[in-house]
Amino acid sequence: MPTFNAMPQKRNILLSDDDNDDCSLFLEALEEVKCDADVTIARDGVTLMQALDASADEKPEVIFLDLNMPRKNGFECLHEIRKSLVFGQIPIVIYTTSNSSDIIEKVYEEGANLYMTKPSSFSLLKKTLAYVLSLAPEELNRKPSRERFVVTVA
Repeated sequence: MPTFNAMPQKRNILLSDDDNDDCSLFLEALEEVKCDADVTIARDGVTLMQALDASADEKPEVIFLDLNMPRKNGFECLHEIRKSLVFGQIPIVIYTTSNSSDIIEKVYEEGANLYMTKPSSFSLLKKTLAYVLSLAPEELNRKPSRERFVVTVA
């Protein structure tokens, strides 16, 4: 499993998720894979967009975006971010419990970079996060083929 000991600086990650347990597990998994990161957590879509506006000078390297959130859902946020001249190029990893092919297709068409179903085990979460964060920025920021869009690790 990749680790991040050799990284010269902290990663700047924005996690948008309204589930406290999922946020805690995400942070714990980052620690366990030795990813030194500043993580901003937005508990709903409105707060996510406010956090982005506040970070205009230091944009996050990647956004992990849940789809089912209060006030403004992940679909609306994805659409709004992709239309933004300031934030439109930030890689977005959909981070959700849904594995519906219709939803996967919708967010692929809207411009998400990767689709990550919330894993059923902590071990799988660590492996999946390690994989996603091991991608080079230019690889993470390019639109993958449909076959590579959904992140799967064993």
